[in-house]
Amino acid sequence: MFNNHRKKLVFNIIGTALILGTLIVLGIFLSDESLISSFANKNLTPSWQHPFGTDWMGRDMLVRTIKGLRISLSVGFIGAFLGAGLATILGIIAGIGSNKVDEFIVWLVDLFMGLPHLIFIILISFMVGGGVKGVVLGVGLTHWPILTRLVRNEVRNIRHSEYIAISRNLGKSNFFIVRKHLLPHLLPQIIVGFLLLFPHAIIHEAAITFLGFGLSVQTPSIGLILSEAVKYISIGKWWLAVFPGLLLVIVIKSFDDIGEECRILANPFSANE
Repeated sequence: MFNNHRKKLVFNIIGTALILGTLIVLGIFLSDESLISSFANKNLTPSWQHPFGTDWMGRDMLVRTIKGLRISLSVGFIGAFLGAGLATILGIIAGIGSNKVDEFIVWLVDLFMGLPHLIFIILISFMVGGGVKGVVLGVGLTHWPILTRLVRNEVRNIRHSEYIAISRNLGKSNFFIVRKHLLPHLLPQIIVGFLLLFPHAIIHEAAITFLGFGLSVQTPSIGLILSEAVKYISIGKWWLAVFPGLLLVIVIKSFDDIGEECRILANPFSANE
């Protein structure tokens, strides 16, 4: 069973790498000229010349979707990285800190987990002025509690280990212990946590942009493309939403599968189920 998970993980990584590689290559070589308004080509259905059709301004939807997805992936990556970094720091502090520090961080985790992610992201984005900065901060500051709890529990399980006690007896500082002992042990959990946060970060970025609280209209993210497409679905322009939405789902599902397989492999109990 363990080998099956390893094979699935390899296949998922290869598939996701091919998808990302294709997006990167297309994003580099696709000309921005296709994003210039051309009312003579507006609302064209999908064809060989325009595989994803064109929108109400004559812009090629394939080019808009590829470039928009690159932006969504970048924002999601930075937001998930920020969230994973914050979770690691707080989890380690809670694990090696005093009881009062631990209780405060656990209370903070419970508080943030009790708040609706989407509403909290919107509030943070609004407070810092929206745009890329607002979305990144909103995503990063709301996607850390679960990983924080995991890191904290791992640290508390190993903080009294013999090799850590020896380091303390030798006069090593907490920074040395964290850097040499705790982080190497926590690295697999942190990587898995990041991989699981990443697709959620992309979804939430698309969601708040779709609602009008995220990236600006000058930034063609997937959320903005879908938000604009809603106005035209009722009059039969289905391709404006179907293709961008489908590509977003494929990318998110690919990363979610990788994260889930890594989680199973990192847990010896679930790997042997």
